Amino acid sequence: MNREDLLTFLRRHRLAVEATVSATGAPQAAVVGFGVSDDLELVFDTLDTTRKLRNLRQEPRVALVVGWDEEQTAQIEGVADEPAGAELERLKTVYFAAYPDGPARQAWKGITYVRVRPTWVRYSDFRGAEARVVELDAPAIARPRGPTA
Repeated sequence: MNREDLLTFLRRHRLAVEATVSATGAPQAAVVGFGVSDDLELVFDTLDTTRKLRNLRQEPRVALVVGWDEEQTAQIEGVADEPAGAELERLKTVYFAAYPDGPARQAWKGITYVRVRPTWVRYSDFRGAEARVVELDAPAIARPRGPTA
């Protein structure tokens, strides 16, 4: 699986199971609706009063599981942050493309956008006679860049 295949797979889905660790060390999970940028950043919105966001602010490492239909999944580990300024506007565009009702939710008090930048991805495909599992780290999934000076 290459970067473009991963983008295609992720864009076929709109929901992920997001796992974090609470301040006490207890595991927490939530289902989030997400959009994915060309740079493989996953973005979702949440209210700033949620346990999910409090956990991410204390410990920004996160795991997401996408798929589980048709015997395919992507397990993503990454680092979460709350973008601001032009980065926030760019990522809101990505999110609104996946969730056309997103702009209406901006009026909610305390709405926050979270970006997850993957550091590791495991793609599993159990269709057919032989299972295929591919692990990718951040350099393998980074967006190709032009020549450097």
